Amino acid sequence: MTNPALQQEDHMPVVLTIAGSDSGGGAGIQADLKTFAALDTFGTSAITCVTAQNPDSVTGIQALDPDMVLKQIKAVCDGFPVSVAKTGMLYSADIVRVVAAEDIREGIPILVVDPVMVAASGARLLQADAVDAVKNDLLPQARVVTANLHEEEILCGHSISSIDELREAAREIGDHFDVACVAKGGHLGGEEVFDVLYDEGEEYVFAAPRIEAAQTHGAGCAFSAALTAYLARKELMSDAVQLAKNYVHQALSQAASVGRHHPLNFAWESGVVAAE
Repeated sequence: MTNPALQQEDHMPVVLTIAGSDSGGGAGIQADLKTFAALDTFGTSAITCVTAQNPDSVTGIQALDPDMVLKQIKAVCDGFPVSVAKTGMLYSADIVRVVAAEDIREGIPILVVDPVMVAASGARLLQADAVDAVKNDLLPQARVVTANLHEEEILCGHSISSIDELREAAREIGDHFDVACVAKGGHLGGEEVFDVLYDEGEEYVFAAPRIEAAQTHGAGCAFSAALTAYLARKELMSDAVQLAKNYVHQALSQAASVGRHHPLNFAWESGVVAAE
């Protein structure tokens, strides 16, 4: 089967997230779909896991059968012209391999990989034996990988403690896996947050003032989802990274006030300002 995206232009770009469900609504599938909608793309989904969580903790994870993940991807691609897909929490090696193989079969033009490994609360979101599957099966299919500091250290095999080391890690990951790499530096500290894009031998460094946000739960998901949406809207990779960084910066700076939590305001671009 040939993906309809390769045959026709769609007025509203269709994007697909393959990730876990966050019952708290701030990350995972929920964050991705909110971001897609805010950025004028039609979001579809394939759920890999159901989690019981809120911004404080993850109290349960139930993975779906890999065959059910596959059926969701096929159903979406049979019905819609998916132009860009992104992965988030895949959890198991079997799910990683199914997703990698199905991306090839369905002919999705662009794959964005967010190698979700550990939650901010410390809960493991990728089983240990799945790391090799991400490296060997999934990343070779990707156009771009977006990684936080912990994930970058796993992918490049050494610690990162400075901007120069972040730049080198982006180059190492990009060259080793033959993929564009966005190495995010939010966990390095400092008054500015630096992110590095390495793409086909070119390096781009992006900087923004650090926001003293009460919570950053879901920021990584929002970034990769925004990047997915902007790529679907035909932005160049470097421009899409800058736009995605801007989107998350504003979503954090205009965070919502929901009970005792302050989740990202995914709808800030629509002029929706959360109550203080």
